Order: sequence, then C-alpha cells, then structure tokens
Amino acid sequence: MKYEVSSGAVVFTRKDDAVYFVIVKSLEGFYGFPKGHVEGNETEVETALREIYEEIGIRPQILAGFRTIDEHQIPNKKDVIKKIIYFVAEYDNQQLSYQEDELEGAYLMTYEEAMNAFQFESSKRILNEVKEFI
Repeated sequence: MKYEVSSGAVVFTRKDDAVYFVIVKSLEGFYGFPKGHVEGNETEVETALREIYEEIGIRPQILAGFRTIDEHQIPNKKDVIKKIIYFVAEYDNQQLSYQEDELEGAYLMTYEEAMNAFQFESSKRILNEVKEFI
C-alpha cells in the first residue's frame, strides 16, 4: 500500500465572542479544510502554513498541542491511501481570498454551519476534536 501525504489545518478566527471556522469548498463540491501535498523537505507544519496561504490568502498561527490524522482510500487509485495531517491555526484581522483554480469558495462558518455543510464523517470528527481543543 502506498501513501499520499498532505498537511493542512482547521483555521479559525474569533469575532464578537464567537468562533468562526474557515471552510473551503472544492471544485468537486466537497466542504473541508485547507490542505495540500507535502513538497520536498517541508515539515508537516510548513506544508500546512504554505497551503493555507496559497488556498485562502492568510497567514495564521499554528496552535501547539494539536495534531490529528485522517486516512482514506483514494477512489481512482486502488493501492493508494491518502494520509492528511491536520493542525489547528488561528488568525485575526486578515481578509480571506481563495484560490479560484483550486477552490469553489472559502467561507467563515460557525461550528453548527460547518457540521451541516460537511459530507464526510471524518471532517465532522476533526472539527469536533478541534472544538474540544480550543
């Protein structure tokens, strides 16, 4: 079994005593978190920060003490497992701007809105873990 490794983060901000998560929508219509392939000698954190900036145009701070993994079979690649490492990242006073050639959109959502938008149980599990952490 071969692994394809990506890294990303659950990115959030606080406004008016509420927490808002940055949820991206892929061109295929799936909601999730900013992430991408580890390149060269990048660390997992370096990849997450690069991908966040490339996909949604912000430079957040990774919060120490949180790391979770999602693994799933890639539908069109029979012998490949996708492994995604997620961190938690917080930002303030930055404007979202999404990468139009890779994403349909990037949205600020409450926990409840994000849970309703997700199509995959793994995204819900990860958001629950982050909610407990922060």
